[in-house]
Amino acid sequence: MIGIGARGTAAPASGSGSSVGALLEELEGVLAAAGVSEARREAADIVAAATDRPRFWPTTHREEILQESRASAARAAARRRAAGAPFAYAVGQAAFRHLTLGVDERVLVPRQETEVLVDVILAECASRRGGIAVDIGTGSGAIALALASEGSFDRVIATDVSAGALAVASANARRLGTALRAPVEFRAGMLVEPLRGARVRVVASNPPYIAHGEAFALPRSVRDWEPPVALYSGETGMAATAAIVAAAPDVLEPGGLLALEVDARRASLAAELALADGRYRDVAVRLDLAGRERILLARRGDE
Repeated sequence: MIGIGARGTAAPASGSGSSVGALLEELEGVLAAAGVSEARREAADIVAAATDRPRFWPTTHREEILQESRASAARAAARRRAAGAPFAYAVGQAAFRHLTLGVDERVLVPRQETEVLVDVILAECASRRGGIAVDIGTGSGAIALALASEGSFDRVIATDVSAGALAVASANARRLGTALRAPVEFRAGMLVEPLRGARVRVVASNPPYIAHGEAFALPRSVRDWEPPVALYSGETGMAATAAIVAAAPDVLEPGGLLALEVDARRASLAAELALADGRYRDVAVRLDLAGRERILLARRGDE
């Protein structure tokens, strides 16, 4: 039997699970005590993630009784968030375009700027079907899996130097299953090295682009939690970008597309590298949703 507890929430019967309302109040208290801003909203988002429900569901189903496993998962996520973990790591998942991806400290949290990169690639490739698309430094698999589910490629190859990242991305691909319209192959190795002998239509990447000396300026949620190998790129922040620009023509088919997310402060430098290479045409920089120069585009010159 379920009675009505304080503040109108449903009080669970002895031995049963927690009510959504009681759990929301409990998690809000944990988050607020840790100084998390918008603790009430985050508590609701944690419960939604733990129960695989829409964001509005917890606040409209306060009397619902949760399975104890779901409530325990929500409490564990709140404790991780209170300890400083980014929200996505706390709940173990992140939204990227229409996908929900599993994430943890082995991979970057997918960001909105990278969604724009996928938009640009899909638009640039809309004129014909087929070919191979490559995602270098795939992390959670966000770019590769979005291209495989939304694009019209024959195949997608995702590479990463991190075995942990490849494990996360592979698990995401398995969960998505038939939502993927193209097969995704995962290869281990540094940057373009796993692509030797390939001829591909698209080389895409969100490479590391933060200089080591800039670490102090990052939010603690990034600096202290996200994997350094996916953040930092030498003394200038340009090492990975320069390496991809230099190597991509070796695997791109004539007219093939290079599409990179870049640091807005260094977008012009990235474009200069592509122009100076001599093997690219149609070099351009596109803006993100905030109007910042964030996407480098270039096409392999015709042979």
